[in-house]
Amino acid sequence: MPAADSARIDEDTALLSDAALAAASIGLSFFRRDPRVWKKANDSPVSEADLAIDHFLKERLLAARPDYGWLSEETEDDAARLDCKRVFVVDPIDGTRGFIAGSDQWTISLAVVEDGRPVAAALLQPSVSHLYTAGHRRGAFLDGNRLRLQPRPSLAGVRVAGPAVLISRLSRPVPTLRSRGYVASLALRIAMVADGTLDLAFARGGSHDWDLAAADLIVAEAGGTLETIDGAPIIYNRPDAVHDSLIAGSAPLARAAAAAIGPY
Repeated sequence: MPAADSARIDEDTALLSDAALAAASIGLSFFRRDPRVWKKANDSPVSEADLAIDHFLKERLLAARPDYGWLSEETEDDAARLDCKRVFVVDPIDGTRGFIAGSDQWTISLAVVEDGRPVAAALLQPSVSHLYTAGHRRGAFLDGNRLRLQPRPSLAGVRVAGPAVLISRLSRPVPTLRSRGYVASLALRIAMVADGTLDLAFARGGSHDWDLAAADLIVAEAGGTLETIDGAPIIYNRPDAVHDSLIAGSAPLARAAAAAIGPY
């Protein structure tokens, strides 16, 4: 990697980390304080905290990198992002339902995507002050400590989280698996594979770039993979930012789990 690219990735990772930490105070000012909530067109909830954080992040990040594109769950999509070499991919609150319910399982998820793949990431779980960071070929970290995924030799006894339908399909051929149930923040669910809390994490079809990009880089830099159940890689910043069902884990374990689940 050229030194200039390494320096830019480090600078972007620091920018995302600082922005996430600054945005956390906004989210925490609404957390467990009965924020106003609305329903979006797809019937998913959005709170005043989501909108306030989104506004703050858009101003702060684009002021620092005005040539980058912007893709966020809470901002109307602008096709101009498709012409940008680098794009901020943002979920101001990933796990809004958990946030509204007062659960700790919500995150601020920030990434820079370049040529279809994330190259810098920060994922903050504000209520417990956990910060995941990653840079392309720079490693993944949790609170400054390097993350390295420790692959399991088989599916026996795997720790898994995700939608019940996928866990149920895996539990038939692997009755010894240990389910962690449903983690409200999809980004956090994937990052938990990187930090060793989980061995596998699933996502049902319909997730978006902003749910995935930061966590994708974190798990990849920790030595794992996030891919479709069919084994295809994820490409970001396309006109349609929606993805099929996904699995995260070490590459051998993810492939073994996908084979055990069968066509989906």
